[in-house]
Amino acid sequence: MTHAPTADVAITGLGLVTPAGIGVEANWDRIRAATPCAAPDPALKGMPADFSCRVPDFDPDELLGGFAGWQLDRFVQLAVLAAREAVADAGWDPRDWDAPRVGVVLGNSLGGAETFEEQHRALRDDGPGLVSPLAVPKYLPNMVSGQVAIDCGARGVNLVVAAACASGAMAVGTARDLLRSGRCDIVLAGAGEAALTPTVVAGLHKMGALSKRCDTPETASRPFDAGRDGFVAAEGAGVLVLERAEDAGDRARALVRGYGATCDAHHATAPDPEGAGIERALREALADADVEPSAVGHVNAHGTATPMNDVVEARMLRRVLGDGAAVTSTKGVTGHTLAAAGAIEAAYTALAVQHGEIPPTANLEQQDPEIDLDVVHGRARTGPIDVAVSTSMGFGGHNAALVLTRA
Repeated sequence: MTHAPTADVAITGLGLVTPAGIGVEANWDRIRAATPCAAPDPALKGMPADFSCRVPDFDPDELLGGFAGWQLDRFVQLAVLAAREAVADAGWDPRDWDAPRVGVVLGNSLGGAETFEEQHRALRDDGPGLVSPLAVPKYLPNMVSGQVAIDCGARGVNLVVAAACASGAMAVGTARDLLRSGRCDIVLAGAGEAALTPTVVAGLHKMGALSKRCDTPETASRPFDAGRDGFVAAEGAGVLVLERAEDAGDRARALVRGYGATCDAHHATAPDPEGAGIERALREALADADVEPSAVGHVNAHGTATPMNDVVEARMLRRVLGDGAAVTSTKGVTGHTLAAAGAIEAAYTALAVQHGEIPPTANLEQQDPEIDLDVVHGRARTGPIDVAVSTSMGFGGHNAALVLTRA
């Protein structure tokens, strides 16, 4: 059975497992308070960047049960827990849904980096006989969607989006399109990433992407600040349950009205210096939503706190939206969760729209004079938000923009 295409897709459930906490309530409280999560990381001791943003108090045996603690890599564990919360938040019991009509579209970029490093050490130190038979299924990036589907019995379309730091946003947009096409009735969309390993962090440091504030890690993630010097590596997962608006009824938290995706085709790691690609993605999303730029009241920006990204994105937002949108970057709290960022930030944007509250940008002490935007800082700003935007940019030149509106 298929359904005719429909424009309106609702977010009916949210699940968040991030450095800001486990669960939507814990996340929203910390994001609104703008309390940074960065702290020294024992797993990175001796590294040039020895701090990160990790999910606190995450015990997979206690939180997931069964064999998840040793059968699943951490990036999948985080996503499974977020998916369970999202499904419950949407009011669904998987025993009651039409499983072949339930899809899963999740993003990931680095796969089971922790598993890969552990198994490489086993091979190097003890030989091939000590490599785990689970090495490959734990490492594979597609397991983030495959294992979520196994956990909740979703037998519809199952995809992984690998678009670096734009993965999560593209997963939400792809899921929205599946619902509009009639291919699915429910889609779990989002992303999971857990790659806080010495090799990954060393690579990011050598690129010059990471903050060097080892003495004061809590102040290191400084989006839009004049003193920013790079992002703080983080882990996390965010899952949204999407349904057609006519099926969602009063369960809708917000609507996903527009989606745009482009590629810079410019450089492997640096954004187009003019921001042309992310500008096209945002304009596509606004046109898709049939929304004028002047109607946008809030932007959850990519805002990584790297010197180049923040200026490029800020100039683009000013060109497209003018000075009417209140901008924030929640990475000041969470750090940069890489592939999961776009999904987590889409969830934060939905909460801002639902509650009429824009969280402040943490660690913003002196706004860069080149950033001519209304950046919310100090305290949350309250008031109705009819239209909001979330933007994402990733290595490889991937860009994505989502337009969310009140339900």
